[in-house]
Amino acid sequence: MDDLEATASLPPWTLIQGLLSLLVAFLTYLAAERWYLRPWRLSRVLREQGIWGTSYQFPAGDLKQSGQLNAEAWSKPMALCHDIIPRVIPHVHNTIKEHGNICFTWLGPVPKVIIGDAVPVRDILSNKLGHIMKFTSKRSGELLAFGIANHDGEKWAKHRRILNPAFHLDHLKRMLPAFYTCCTDLVDRWESKLASSDGSYEVDIWPEFRNQTGDVISRTAFGSNIVEGRRIFQLQAEQAQRLIKSFQYMYIPGSLYLPTKNNRRMDEINKEIEGIIRGLIMKREREMGNGEPSGNDMLGLLMQSNMDSGKGSMRMSTEDIIDECKLFYFAGTDATAVLLTWTLVLLCMHPEWQNVAREEVLSVFGRDKPNFDGVSRLKKVTMILYEVLRLYPPQVTLTRRVSKDIQIGGITYPEGVILELPIILIHHNTELWGEDAREFKPERFAEGISKANKDRPAYFPFGWAARICIGQNFALLQAKMALSMILQRFEFQLSPSYSHAPYTVITLHPQHGAQIILKKRL
Repeated sequence: MDDLEATASLPPWTLIQGLLSLLVAFLTYLAAERWYLRPWRLSRVLREQGIWGTSYQFPAGDLKQSGQLNAEAWSKPMALCHDIIPRVIPHVHNTIKEHGNICFTWLGPVPKVIIGDAVPVRDILSNKLGHIMKFTSKRSGELLAFGIANHDGEKWAKHRRILNPAFHLDHLKRMLPAFYTCCTDLVDRWESKLASSDGSYEVDIWPEFRNQTGDVISRTAFGSNIVEGRRIFQLQAEQAQRLIKSFQYMYIPGSLYLPTKNNRRMDEINKEIEGIIRGLIMKREREMGNGEPSGNDMLGLLMQSNMDSGKGSMRMSTEDIIDECKLFYFAGTDATAVLLTWTLVLLCMHPEWQNVAREEVLSVFGRDKPNFDGVSRLKKVTMILYEVLRLYPPQVTLTRRVSKDIQIGGITYPEGVILELPIILIHHNTELWGEDAREFKPERFAEGISKANKDRPAYFPFGWAARICIGQNFALLQAKMALSMILQRFEFQLSPSYSHAPYTVITLHPQHGAQIILKKRL
């Protein structure tokens, strides 16, 4: 009783001081747990299983060192060869070289386990046991593209089910006229430049293909609404550049929410993109409500499939449809432009294969317009594209997050660690592909993907298993159409101004462009 009376008689400021002390102690514990205790526990679990890596550096982990290595590697071009890993992912390359095929680095206070072994990568991508989730920044996804590629579980399954009909082969066939129109615009423009030249014309194909694939996406996504489609492409290109700029320096969690000039502009861009897509969706809904057909463009096919899927929770919301359109725009434009750019660069570096591809295209189409049946018969061209995707995959690495302790390949990965799956390392692995793994040899795919190497899951430029990229056939069909029309009309070689400098900007870009010299085919 006396104690209670004494407590009651304490001045208010004394109670406040006590509460503040408890709050400070609690926050101190949370900080120690996040930045010291948990990193120590996780690294101990990994080291006890024979997995070694870098030492944790408070607070950013290996971000600073990784940035320095990137800056050093990207400061100068490389030799004209395909041993590009030391330049493209220098920190991952150095860590694996020092600590083995399974090792770890640090993303802030979280260990990031690098897995350079094809078998566990297959199991992780298959995710048969569950508990492996996509690892993405929610804010950056919202600003750029946050569709099916970033979902898990039931939401992913629902989106995949609704999206599948839009990417069915029959619908892709109907998109060939759009592919042809955009390719014709490109090659006609190049021919007009050649006509006014001395017989050769130098062009940087990287921006050319970005614009061309953006035009394809605009036509196939929104049909006749080509003006709105092109505006979305322009805005997303700016958004990607601004997002990259925001990560040039040490990333601070939550920094994308700060009211900086760059962040405010990214918010403006995102609102304009979503406003355009929302307006197109509402217009299409009104047309469908009046009994008009949904249309054969991607938006119409998606909305019809969504309507046919049922009611309520069986459907995607308008916000979900907007996100899927944003993802289709960004991924479809960037991945195909990357594939076409590196394909022409490699055909310049290996003119014997340029001749092989041209002979096949001419034997199938002559000078005629490429069609679906003919494109499907282009075996040598397909082999070339597969080999380009092996050596220069658009996305060089994938990341996942472990949501619950899970055992893969005899190793227990604790909850919370990040798994990095370096596609390009496995694609260049000499144990899987032979001593010529870093050489351009399309003939390795003569009998298809399954017989191209010693271990089938060693090839996954579009992912693996159920989560394989839904747009892979779209990208390959578009690439074959464009490549066929270019080979029909032109011969090409690398320009003396070309610098071989692949580097990662979300996907694998040519740092200084891709300058080639075009000549009219004799």
